[in-house]
Amino acid sequence: MSIENFPWLTTIILFPIVASLAIPFIPDKDGKTIRWYSLVVGLLDFLLIVYTFYTQYDFSNPEMQLVERYSWVPQIGLSWSVGVDGLSMPLVILTGFITTLAILAAWPVTFKPRLFYFLMLAMYGGQIAVFAVQDMLLFFLAWELELVPVYFLLAIWGGKKRLYAATKFILYTAGGSLFILVAALAMAFYGGTPTFDMQTLANKGFPLTFQLWIYTAFLIAYAVKLPIIPLHTWLPDAHGEATAPVHMLLAGILLKMGGYALIRMNAEMLPAAHAIVAPALVILGVVNIIYAALTSFAQRNLKRKIAYSSISHMGFVLIGIASFTDLGLSGAVLQMVSHGLIGASLFFLVGATYDRTHTLMLDEMGGVGKQMPKIFSMFTACSLASLALPGMSGFVAELMVFVGFATSDAYSLTFRVIVVGLAAIGVILTPIYLLSMLREIFYGPENKELTSHEVLIDAEPREVFIIASLLVPIIGIGFYPKMLTQVYDSKTLQLTARLRDEVPTLANRKEDTIAAQAVPAPAIR
Repeated sequence: MSIENFPWLTTIILFPIVASLAIPFIPDKDGKTIRWYSLVVGLLDFLLIVYTFYTQYDFSNPEMQLVERYSWVPQIGLSWSVGVDGLSMPLVILTGFITTLAILAAWPVTFKPRLFYFLMLAMYGGQIAVFAVQDMLLFFLAWELELVPVYFLLAIWGGKKRLYAATKFILYTAGGSLFILVAALAMAFYGGTPTFDMQTLANKGFPLTFQLWIYTAFLIAYAVKLPIIPLHTWLPDAHGEATAPVHMLLAGILLKMGGYALIRMNAEMLPAAHAIVAPALVILGVVNIIYAALTSFAQRNLKRKIAYSSISHMGFVLIGIASFTDLGLSGAVLQMVSHGLIGASLFFLVGATYDRTHTLMLDEMGGVGKQMPKIFSMFTACSLASLALPGMSGFVAELMVFVGFATSDAYSLTFRVIVVGLAAIGVILTPIYLLSMLREIFYGPENKELTSHEVLIDAEPREVFIIASLLVPIIGIGFYPKMLTQVYDSKTLQLTARLRDEVPTLANRKEDTIAAQAVPAPAIR
């Protein structure tokens, strides 16, 4: 088999899943061998992703690359079909990076380590599959596969209300998944030969009314995962009970599945419906930004405060997707990657702080920065990244979304001014609640009741390494965003051009421009 024909993506997806099946047979008494085994598997798969990206991926090609198709269940048209392009490749890399660090973050886990690391590795492959599969039915199966490990990771290793949080998570997300299945079946069997292939469905040319029904079904499913208010309430509860590594997976990867699917299916496969629904997405994005920021401002529980902050930041993704500009869509993709890194770092530090203080209530903290200077410094750096400090990835992403939407000719000037003005309120609120959070945790006089009962040990080398690993790309993208945007620029240009053709005012303007250019210039006598 030549290197060009090697099944790169299939190997990347199946390797951690197959490796997880060996965990029950590894001799181990205290879990140390299992955790090293899992870390090596995660690291090898991430290195394989990086190697594949570096040697096999073409930045200038907007089409699907590394495509692999194998007939699986031909009776129902199901095939193993995978591929990546500019939308999915950055998220595949992000998944490998965050999951590997999450495995390292799970080092202190001693309760049922075999089951824990088995679920982590199984989820590794399932998450990558969501971003790589190109068959609608297979996408639904991958979407469901990654839900099961999260449920057990919450239900077994979570906090006091873990069963409630896990049950709410599975009810919301599995209920939303049913809309994916119904929409996929409707698209596959609508006229002609049934097919679940995404590329075929994207070019099938569905009537507008049908597109709007399918678009609505997809939007409900992905609104749960993104999440979009009011289908967001599962997320603060899940984060409130999760452990640090599960936090990292929820904030760093799972939320991005909703944004990715909105672009891949709602925008790319149903462009005519997207042209109609896009203004509603913008309004939902503004609601996400302001409502979640205000709610985060009022939270006294540290995990729930960061959870609502995540919901607020994902509102920028919605605005970018609906902007009909290259810059806005590019900013939406960059925001997903940026928030994946920043969200994972903040939630890991929340977990590290809780391990030492054994409280999540801001009222019970105070002055711990003196005894934990390393955690204080890392928490400050990651919070500054979250509030979009210039030089950090969050600043570049949000700026691109703002400028992309503000310069969009698909909306009236009045609408753009109102949206940008309202979204700016969220940008103003974010530093207020994040800096206030830092003040209440680390500044001021020590809480004697806390320090007398808890030994506040500073960050250990493993924790410093995890945060440093996350800060490097956060700062790198902040100073040189092209290191990421060049991966998907060709794809966003292609997709934006297609979406603009579906907006009547933009399409007519384009036709007038082409007609004007076709008229020959008058001869000069």
